Amino acid sequence: MTTSQDSMTQQLTETLEGSLTQLPAEVSAAFAADRDGLDAAGAPAGVAAVGSTVADVDLITAQGATTRLHSEIGGRPAVLVFYRGAWCPYCNVALGAYQRELVPALVDRGATLIAISPQKPDGSLSAQESNELTFTVLSDPGNTLAGNLGIIAPNNPDAIAAQKQLGLDVTEHNADGTADLPFPTVVVLDAKGAIAFIDVHPNYTTRTETTDILAAVDALG
Repeated sequence: MTTSQDSMTQQLTETLEGSLTQLPAEVSAAFAADRDGLDAAGAPAGVAAVGSTVADVDLITAQGATTRLHSEIGGRPAVLVFYRGAWCPYCNVALGAYQRELVPALVDRGATLIAISPQKPDGSLSAQESNELTFTVLSDPGNTLAGNLGIIAPNNPDAIAAQKQLGLDVTEHNADGTADLPFPTVVVLDAKGAIAFIDVHPNYTTRTETTDILAAVDALG
């Protein structure tokens, strides 16, 4: 039987395989080298530890209003999903899967789901609308929250050049005008805002499994 996670994993694999056949060879090679380097380096050493409290930072709603993380969490358990941007096909696959599989389960558990990226608010709105997301989507200008968590990915000049060859300039999408991106990461917070689970994916073509997220939420008690 095919599970929901099999479906997301299969979609991510198909998205990667499709890019290998559709993109120019030199672009594919640059992206592959970037992924290999990220895989080899692994998660950064400074990733926030389980038990630490997440800072209450300013974030921007998809409508352009300033809000605070703790206000959005509202004293409930929360799942924070850090993604690269609406321009990232792997992010869109994951966000769509989380909408289908996580939202109903988290509602039953009294937990909230929030997706966070460094892009401008209109990018958040695009991600929300194109994937028909009913959960909150926020912008983290300058990767302030991502930086506090230690999950900012290193920039690869060759990968950035390959993106530009495809007409994608991440600096035009990011709220701070840089190309800095977070590693795809899921953070589960307890009702007091302490980290109970953090899963960082250096390889941006993979994502945290829904079953692992729900297990972490259930472990909160």
